[in-house]
Amino acid sequence: MANGGPVEHGFPHLDTVRAAITALYKRLSYDTVQTFATSVAPADVAFCDQDDLYLGAQRVARELVRHYRLPDARMIVSFREMTYAANVELAAGPEYFIELNDRFRTHRRDIGAALAHEVMHVYLHRLGLSFPGTRDNEILTDTATTYLGAGWLLLDAFREDGVSSQKLGYLTPEEFGYVLAKRALLFGEDPAVWFTSPQAYTAYTKGMAQARRDAQQPPLTAAGWAGRRHYARDRRHAQEHSALGPQPGVSYSFTPAGSGSLLVSFPCPTCRQRIRVPVRGRVRARCGLCRTVLECDT
Repeated sequence: MANGGPVEHGFPHLDTVRAAITALYKRLSYDTVQTFATSVAPADVAFCDQDDLYLGAQRVARELVRHYRLPDARMIVSFREMTYAANVELAAGPEYFIELNDRFRTHRRDIGAALAHEVMHVYLHRLGLSFPGTRDNEILTDTATTYLGAGWLLLDAFREDGVSSQKLGYLTPEEFGYVLAKRALLFGEDPAVWFTSPQAYTAYTKGMAQARRDAQQPPLTAAGWAGRRHYARDRRHAQEHSALGPQPGVSYSFTPAGSGSLLVSFPCPTCRQRIRVPVRGRVRARCGLCRTVLECDT
């Protein structure tokens, strides 16, 4: 939890974020991801100063349990002085003990954001899905929280001005915006209408620009002129040498397919699973993981 200190910006964890999206699809399946098409509604996790602290926290926790479809899980929420924003004890269940930083006693509007991350820890624990190392596993948790419909709360908790700052989670604001944008493009949902933080909206627009670039890389037909020209040059080189491995600055690579032909491999712009298609001009490909249909010019 950044509290008054400097907030990291940009996309330093983008590779791990993309790997987390792929891992979600592999573990959950396309059909399960589709059941999260509706995000947590602001009214369901609203928390005002007049609400009882403990009853309100339990109410919000129950709403997040419902959203993540954990009907047999019970969250027991308490508050104490601690360095981090929150902590959850990952036991066998059905009861899980969540501790929130004492700061949330007076910053109640962000309790939903903290609980969204901690309840996701329980969800991933039950799935048996994790990344090695604390940092990458926390990035997975932030990404899953956001992609499955509760992470807009985490981005909305980001506030920054000339004298103070606050940010929850391990992703940068722009990375939260990127995952939110990937979700928005998938489900046609606009989370920006829920933001109360102007800094959150700015981060979301930067994340959306990055997410749109994912769908504008060759060999996709939406690639720009410069990308198409670079791709054509690499394709000629691969045809002359029968292959071309990964190159700096591009996400595609070429491998031989027999009889002098080539295959091009590139990441799906939705789930980042790599797809291989023959190099033979215009082709339509369908990602086997997320079922996205892709128009390609190979």
